[in-house]
Amino acid sequence: MERSLECIANTIRKHVIEMTSSAGSGHPGGSLSSAELLAVLYFKVMRHNPKDPNWEGRDKFVLSKGHVAPVLYAALAESGYFPIEDLVTLRKINSKLQGHPVRGKTPGVEMSTGSLGQGLSMACGMAIASKLDEKDTRIFCLLGDGELQSGQIWEAAMLAGHYSLGNVTAFVDRNHLQITGDTEKAMGVDPIADKWKAFRWNVICINGHNIPEIVEACESSKCSDKPTVIIMDTVKGKGVSFMEGKAEFHGRACNCDEHAQAMKELEGSE
Repeated sequence: MERSLECIANTIRKHVIEMTSSAGSGHPGGSLSSAELLAVLYFKVMRHNPKDPNWEGRDKFVLSKGHVAPVLYAALAESGYFPIEDLVTLRKINSKLQGHPVRGKTPGVEMSTGSLGQGLSMACGMAIASKLDEKDTRIFCLLGDGELQSGQIWEAAMLAGHYSLGNVTAFVDRNHLQITGDTEKAMGVDPIADKWKAFRWNVICINGHNIPEIVEACESSKCSDKPTVIIMDTVKGKGVSFMEGKAEFHGRACNCDEHAQAMKELEGSE
């Protein structure tokens, strides 16, 4: 029986908790807020082949906010790029699953990321190359909302709008929190939608935990000649009660008691 996307998202969340707890470090908060998106992309929207990660006809995903590598690794493992058992090697020496994605080290990772603000530029480069090669490849890029404080994001946005890169779809994980707390107190990024519109992007605002809305937005983005940004209203730490909306879990793994509670809650939601 085929698993639902909701079930896959919940499984991804459980992997995130197990991985980061096993490592004793990592970034669970923003990984949990992105689970539905990764489930939709890897199990519904993107063309990709785990048996042939370098298949030329594949769509490509760039994780610009590279610190939430656990959610990407979980989606890749569930897709079949490498054994699920490898997930607990997160951040271990010589593991293919480092704290930030490394191209060439982890099957399915398209770009090495982690220095915030660079992923959208990479995605735009891929999109231009695809157009030059006359391919219909779609490029997807996930940004953090705090990452929008980086100037390079807006340089890339200007380029994509100017060259009408309709094959680029960016997602903003709008969970309102970064490592120091509220994004608007650190360096206000609102009004986000108006800014992207000013750079000539097609803008879609959705509930980032509503799978039908994510699917519909991704399908809608295929119909635009302009680049599309999907602004997802999300909750940091989504799915685990004591982690939801807590900046402290931006970069802190659960302790033993918290791990047990988190897994109990996630298993109970299946």
